[in-house]
Order: sequence, then structure tokens, then C-alpha cells
Amino acid sequence: MKLETFFEKFEMFADTPNAIPAMRELVLTLAVQGKLVAQDPEDEPAGELCAQLQKLTSGAKQKTNSISEIELPFEIPACWKLTHLDTVTKVFSGNAFQSGDFQKESGIRVIKITNVGVRDFKETHEFLPVGFEQRFSTFLVQDGDILMALTRPYILDGLKVARCPKSYNGALLNQRVGAIQTAKTNDISDFIYLYLCSEFVLEYVIEKSKTLNQPNLNIPDLRCLPLPLPPLAEQKRIVAKVDELMTLCDRLEAQQQEREEKYKALSRASLARFSDAPTSSNLQFIFHPSYTIAPADLRKSILTLAVQCKLVPQDPEDEPAEELLKRLGLKSTVVPHADDSEDDSLPAAWARVRFEDVALVAGGVTLGRKLGDRKTVTLPYLRVANVKRGEIDLTLIKEVSIAEDEIERYALRENDLLMTEGGDWDKVGRAAIWRAEIPVCLHQNHVFRARMRSSELRPFWFERYFNSPVGRGYFESASKQTTNLASINMRQVRSCPIPIPPLAEQRRIVAKVEELMKLVDALETQLAASRATAANLLAALVAELTGTPNTGKASIPASTNTGTGRRGRPPKS
Repeated sequence: MKLETFFEKFEMFADTPNAIPAMRELVLTLAVQGKLVAQDPEDEPAGELCAQLQKLTSGAKQKTNSISEIELPFEIPACWKLTHLDTVTKVFSGNAFQSGDFQKESGIRVIKITNVGVRDFKETHEFLPVGFEQRFSTFLVQDGDILMALTRPYILDGLKVARCPKSYNGALLNQRVGAIQTAKTNDISDFIYLYLCSEFVLEYVIEKSKTLNQPNLNIPDLRCLPLPLPPLAEQKRIVAKVDELMTLCDRLEAQQQEREEKYKALSRASLARFSDAPTSSNLQFIFHPSYTIAPADLRKSILTLAVQCKLVPQDPEDEPAEELLKRLGLKSTVVPHADDSEDDSLPAAWARVRFEDVALVAGGVTLGRKLGDRKTVTLPYLRVANVKRGEIDLTLIKEVSIAEDEIERYALRENDLLMTEGGDWDKVGRAAIWRAEIPVCLHQNHVFRARMRSSELRPFWFERYFNSPVGRGYFESASKQTTNLASINMRQVRSCPIPIPPLAEQRRIVAKVEELMKLVDALETQLAASRATAANLLAALVAELTGTPNTGKASIPASTNTGTGRRGRPPKS
């Protein structure tokens, strides 16, 4: 497939994660491999260009490996020349100026490591005294020079490489910054800059800058960087083609963003439609591959509708909640909604009570207690880490010693509702039902146990309520908060105002929630499969164009791609 065809088929994988960044990386990869433009036999061979540049560039040259020892992960055209960066450019680093030398008002501009971003030069207002340019002339840079951070030279977005702007012509280079200077005659700086933005150079720098404390690239290693050098005329064609294709990427990205805005509007309308009529068909309508509603948000919406009495219709034949509680002999403390400013309207057959009216809430075993001479036994127990939202994680179960006469007090029973005290924000009030997977199992004191006061009351409705955004909102507002931590106490759990639907409606709601959650799971699986197919197609096309093995990754490589959409887009020089 030709590169032009690849871009024409963009719609096939436009919604693949990191599609645009992968396309930008592809352009740069093809450019430095000699596969972006055709070779012209009339071009002056790169070997002659290399010989000319060696005479033009000045500065101390260090001894480098022989060309035969240079290894590239790709082949280059016959008319290209494989050399080192130091052979055709001047590579040097800055001076360690004293902190007291810097001034804010005026003088000679200085370039620090903080000025060099990823494909971006960040201007600052720091200067060195006039006269320093004569004392430290070997550290002067010119506009158009290529700058590279030598300490922590790369981040997730790529190498910290930038062009020196005109306003910094004649600036002094500070320590921890490298400069690559090219001759003005037969200028190759544009191609060198593209090359330094490529994935091959990033991998080279990562390998060379590994240290125990922080990544640091030595100037000798930068000078030894293998350089596949094209003929000068071909360099110009490559740079022009890269600019053309990057502009096309910009246009495709703008179209993608415009399309995403339309999808967002349609997604909001679809979610509103589902809220008005929460049917399976309306839920399926939301799951377009390009929609921006996350499955997690859909699950929250389903639970919100459930606890707001919007998920299933009311049946006038149902036994009202107030009559149910009286029949079961349970105390009924009518309480207002937790948020007085919010509409507290409930269907006539619903009631709102405190959680302690319908459940016995108790704490668990305190770890590290001294049991003295009491007869003890070692049993498994559940920690906060075991209680997720809607499920019990039995991957790692720990054990605790407990007095035999306390087993009945702390042992869990099937259908006990477990709730977490807190820790991180996500852990506050997490609720899950115990299914008695372990015959005799306890719970620690940071996990509350709620046991229904009547066997007719089932815990499923309450679990869904506590895990819904409405229930979570209560615990977040009631919790004791510190930096990044929050917790609730037993009194707050017992006092939680909770809506009670008729028993029959509770069962219909729980069944409907289960039906819709299973559908979300299935649709999420389909969506993941669709995106994986698109990603595999993109990876196969990239492998075909670059002549590299298909690893199944959609970017080059995916591990360094942040998905910002700008990765690999060198600014115009």
C-alpha cells in the first residue's frame, strides 16, 4: 500500500486509540528510512556531501566507532551515507555558569535546560552580563541550531529537542544542554531536526542515558549517534513531504475533533433518551464506537435511575413500603432526603427511613488485640481491600487469631451486606454482598457488616443504592476528610437516609439493573473487539509501509505514546 492510500483510508481506523500520533510517527519513520520520497539518480551522492561537510564543520572531533560497526534497525538507500552525527555537524554542550552570574534585566541571553521542551522552545527572561559572550565564545549558539536536553532528555511525549529561535541568536549555552550546529553552506539542519524527532533516536537516547539516579546523556554518546544521511536534494524533498503530510495530519485531527464534538452532543442526547426510557434498545443506541460515554458512566447512570425510581414503572398492586415495614414489625423513622435543597419527591408507595431501621450494622474484629489465656482459633477475615463495589475479591485472604467465644459475633452469614470504612476516596462506603464462598469467615473493624432485620428484606436493593452516585454522594459529604483520605463511622452508616420501594418493585429494579449491566458488559466487549480490530489493521498497515515485523501495536512504539495527538509533529523550522 502506498502512503497516500494509507491516508485516504484514514476513516477505517480514525477512532483507533492513538491513530493520529501513530500516523505522525509513521511519517517520520519512513522519512529517516528513505521510504518517504523516491530517490533520484541525478542527485549528488550523499558521500560527496558528507566529505564537504566534514571540511566545513569545525570543533574538536572525538574518535568514534568505525562506520562498519554502526548498526541500524533498517536498511538505507544505496545513495545515502551512513555516518555519525559528529562527522557532519558540530556537537557541544554548555558551560556551568555560576548562579550569581544570572540577571533578570538585560545582558546576553542564556539558554538553560528549562528552555528546551518536546519540539518546543520556551522563552524565559534570564541573562548573563555583557562581556561573557567574549569570555565564553565557544558556548555561543545561533538561530536555527538544534538544542537537546542532556539531563532527563526524554519524557513520555518524546525527546526534549527544539530549534533555537532568532531572538536567541548569539545566546550562551548553559550546562546540561547540548547543541547541534550545522554549516550554513549545504545546510542539513532541517533533516537533522526531523531525524532527531524520530523514534530511532529516542530509543538510542533511552539506551545511552540509563543511570542509577536519573537519565543523563553524555555528549560523546550524542556525537556517536548513527546518522543515515541522504543527498542534499533528497533531504529537501523529504522535509517538504513531511511538512505536507503533517499538515494533512493536522487537518485529519481537526476533522476528528469536530466529529467528536458532534458525537458528544449526540451522546448527551442519547443518554437523556435512555434516562427517559431506560430500555435495552436505547442503551444499545448509546454504544456507538465513537461515542464518548464511558461504560463506567453508563453503569452509574443505570444505578442513579434505579434509586431515583425511574428504571421500572410502579405497580399500584404492590404492597406499599410503609405497610411492609409495619407488617414486618420494623421501626419506621421517616427522614428527609440527605440534601434539603434537592427535590425529595418519591412515589406514594415508597418510604424513606434510616438504614438502621431495616438492618443491624456492626463492626468487625480489631487486629492486634491481646487475647491473654483465652482459647483461640485462627480464621480467615475480610479486609477493606477485599470489598470492592458490587463484588468480594478473594484473591488474597488473610487470617487472624480470635477467641472461640467471639466467632458467632464476628462470623459472616450468607447475604450479609459489607461496607468499607474508607481510606482513599474510592474506598468510602463501598458495598458488596457476602455469598458465603468461605465456610467460616470474619471481617475486620474497618469493614462494617449490615444484616437485614427481616428475612423478607434482601440486601440487593441496598447494595445497589450504596454503590450508586446518590449513595456515594451521602458518604462523601458525611465522611471525615483529610488530604486524599476519607472515612465514615458506624453512626453515619446507621443514620444514612435510604429510600425503600415496595418489596415487589425492589425485585423488579434489581432484575432490571442486572439485565442492563449485563448488556453494558456485552456491549463493552463488542466495543473493545471493534477497536482491537481497527488497531490490528493500523499496525499491519504500518508494518507493511515500514517493512518491520507486525507487533500488533498501533503506534511506533505504543509504550511512549501519550495519545495527545501531537506526538512526532515537528514544528516548521
